[in-house]
Amino acid sequence: MAPDEILFLTSNAHKAAEARSILNKYGISIINRPAKGTEIQSDSLADVARFCAQDAFKRLGRPLFVEDSGLFIDALNGFPGVYSSTAYAQIGCPGILRLLSGLQNRAAQFRCAVAFIDRQGARIFEAESSGSISEKEAGPSGFGYDPIFIPKGHEKTFAQAPALKARLSHRAKALDALGRHLRGI
Repeated sequence: MAPDEILFLTSNAHKAAEARSILNKYGISIINRPAKGTEIQSDSLADVARFCAQDAFKRLGRPLFVEDSGLFIDALNGFPGVYSSTAYAQIGCPGILRLLSGLQNRAAQFRCAVAFIDRQGARIFEAESSGSISEKEAGPSGFGYDPIFIPKGHEKTFAQAPALKARLSHRAKALDALGRHLRGI
């Protein structure tokens, strides 16, 4: 039987709000804890999320999930990728735009790995949102790289179109897969 309440370990209030909105549709409440397990250095979002979830489960002993995501830019050989939060803290959206200045190839993907763990073990739910990097920041909503990411087939950034982000984001897709799994759908 799926839990009706699970822990989400994140210090990002925006991520917690997104998760709450998506998992509520499945009758699952989340308790946000502003902590994670130990994060390993890896080129794989799934490996980072899995290790973190397993480490936290050893300490807490109850169903929980963690999420790791990143922005992978083709012209930058996947940078910032798994280092997205560090790059954001150091150079932000303006720095990414400077790195892409003058480049035609602006293709990018947001990728996400959600690691859920309970007594049966860890399961990973991965998702991707393809798109491109805008020429300039646009939009008042969202967080992180949302003001510069335009999903494929659209003209507005995630920060300009929160309803679009709620439907198409990497995190929304991965959390939706988690909700379906927990409810056996």
